[in-house]
This record gives sequence, structure tokens and C-alpha cells, in this order.
Amino acid sequence: MILKSDSVRGVARRRMLQWGGAAIAGVPLVRARAGHTDRLPAGSSGPDRIPPDTLPGGAYDRYVAQLAAAGKFSGVVLLSHRGRTVLSRSYGMADREKGVRNREGTAFSLSSAGKPFHAVAILQLAQQGKLRLADTVGEHLTGFPRDVAERVTIHHLLSGMSGLKSPAEDVRRVFHSRDEVHAYYRRRARQASPAGVPGLPDTDHAEAEVTIAALIVEAVAGMTYWDYVEEQIFQRCGMTGSAFHTRPQWLTDANIAHPYMTLADGSQVDAVRNLDKSSPRMETLGKNPGRTYIDAPGDSGFATAPDLVRFAHALTDGTVLDRPWADVLTAAKNPLGPAGFSTYGPPAMIVGGQWTYGRGGGNPGVGANWNVYPDTGWAGVILTNRDDVPLVEMIGREMQAITGVAPPPDGSGG
Repeated sequence: MILKSDSVRGVARRRMLQWGGAAIAGVPLVRARAGHTDRLPAGSSGPDRIPPDTLPGGAYDRYVAQLAAAGKFSGVVLLSHRGRTVLSRSYGMADREKGVRNREGTAFSLSSAGKPFHAVAILQLAQQGKLRLADTVGEHLTGFPRDVAERVTIHHLLSGMSGLKSPAEDVRRVFHSRDEVHAYYRRRARQASPAGVPGLPDTDHAEAEVTIAALIVEAVAGMTYWDYVEEQIFQRCGMTGSAFHTRPQWLTDANIAHPYMTLADGSQVDAVRNLDKSSPRMETLGKNPGRTYIDAPGDSGFATAPDLVRFAHALTDGTVLDRPWADVLTAAKNPLGPAGFSTYGPPAMIVGGQWTYGRGGGNPGVGANWNVYPDTGWAGVILTNRDDVPLVEMIGREMQAITGVAPPPDGSGG
């Protein structure tokens, strides 16, 4: 998993913690406002303006097509304005062995792009009065040392200020059941040690923060984290193509994209069909996402591009959180450069005078990013099943198409 950094390029990289297509215009992803048209003229002004670069045949569309033609992109991109699809493109193969192509309804592994689900779950329970953000870990969980149980709060976990350090992960272990995965990550969370002072800004989210927050969700809700998110987030948002799939499902379901992992010689293999192979890249050295039977509590999941747009809109329309609590989720917490900020879930920044937030993720053979532009009603999704895709550059091109401003490499926004 790739974690946060302190620049716009870094925010994008942190979000990554880490083909012929057809545009579909005017297809509603969420219920439109009364009187709202499927397609607004490109010359419209104000928040309802459709920038020409976002349209089929526009600069962003041409850029992605060029990547795909050069063999540098396999996956789905989608741009949506106020719940209406403006651009949808699908390229490459979801399963090369079986000849299954990627399509708009293909589900992709999210890696760290799925982390905000655990923050939404926590805030749902806070909204219901079942927990407080000021609660300490020890008020809900047992088995933690006193300096964690009594000093680290839920607020610290969600904002990346716990001061915790996670133990080394056994990335070569092959898991065989949900229970085995749950027991392993529960044990790792309890092995986390203080490496700083709770409450002070940090540069990275420790894995333990995510797992501990998910365990708190389980303790308060009385069900597994996976079941809670599927029931209280995916189902409520209408995310019918999203789930926490297991490895057997990944192998057999034609609607799930297989991860094509790049090896040291430049060749690619289907990671989930080659559990003995590992990534040679330093940021994911030795990893293979197929080895985990199901994603760790608090992390990842699978989703389609339209489902992520539905989730983006659900964050602002009261579907998953009442408006005040939705604002708590995405409000700026700590600065990450001149115009970048941490939040409880998706990192945020100011680009082209617009408030923007989103989350990315990356693993061997996996890349994902979703962005929300609440000031103008835009949402953008990039999903890929290759690890040699220039995802950071693609995020920047998406932002430029929507805001008219390319995010600078130093993260200063605009």
C-alpha cells in the first residue's frame, strides 16, 4: 500500500498507496435534479459549464487513448458531472487467459483507494451516537498496551496522528480463509508500537491505524468490517458491482479484472494465478495481492467506476452521512504543502480555485483513483489492472481537464 506524502504529486502518489472504448454520454449514475438535462453545452458558464477537455474527443480522452494505443493503459476512466456520465472509456483485457475485455461494469481492486470506507463507517456510528471521535482505543478494544489503549483516540486514527508504527508485514504469506486474514491483521494491530506522540501531525498513515479503526467498527456494530461496509455503504449507495471479493471469486468471476504484475524482466503475469511470483519494485518489493484471501479489514475492496461515482455523490447528498458528518469527513485536518490537506479519509487540495478530494491506491497489478470536485459537481475515476501505468500523470491530466489548471509538482494548488 502506498501512503500519503506532502505535495500534490505526493498526494497523488499517496493516493496510489501504491483497449478500444466507447463514450457514454447522458447515462445517469444518480438521480438528477428536477429539470437537469443530460448534457449541458460546453459553453455554459459557472459550475454547470462542461469544459471542452472533458468531452469525448477532448484533450483528456485523446490522452488516455494514446496511452492505451502505446500499451501503457488497461482499465477504465470515467468523468461525471452532477451524476451524468460525460466520458467513459474502457481499454484492454480484464482476463487475458479467457479473452475477457475490460468494460465500464468491470470491478477492479482498489488497494488504498478503498481506505475511506472505514472512515465513513466510523462517522456513521458516531452520527448514531454509538461512539465518539474522542474515545480512546481502550474504550472499545482490549489487548492493547496502555500507552495505546489510553492515549490514542479514534480522531488520532482517522487523521493519521496516532504516532503508531506497524510491525513488518509478511508479504509472502498465502492466506486461505477470511478467518485467517482477520486473525493475522488483528494480531498485527495489537503489535503496533508508539513511535511518536499522539496528536502530532505525521507524514504517513500507519497500517495499524486503519486496522484498529476497522476493529472498532466491528466491536460497535457487532459484525465483520467487510459485512458492515457492504451493507451500510455499498448497498445504501447502490454500488451493486462492489464487494470484498475473495481470491476464489477473483479467479472465477468474469466481472473482476485480474491484476497484471510486472516482473523484473519487464514481462507481466496474472498475479492472482501466479502466487509464487512477486513484485520486484522497491515500493511493493515481494508483494503479490493475490496472496491475501480477502482484503485486510479497513483496506481495499473491489468497485466499478460507476459505483465509485455513486459513492462520491453519496458523500454529499445524505445517503451515507448527514451533511454535517460528511463535512467532518472531508474537512481539512493537517497541511500537506501550500494547498494540500489531510482529512479523515480522502486527501484534499485546492486546484484551480476548486476544493478537490479523493483517494488512490496501488499494488502489483493494481491502480485506482477517484476524485470529487464538490464546488462544480464533477467526479473522476481511473481504474487499471496493470502496475506500469502512469497513474500520477493521469490524475494530473484529469484535474487539468476539469479545473483548467494542471496541479503543480510542488503541491501548491492554484
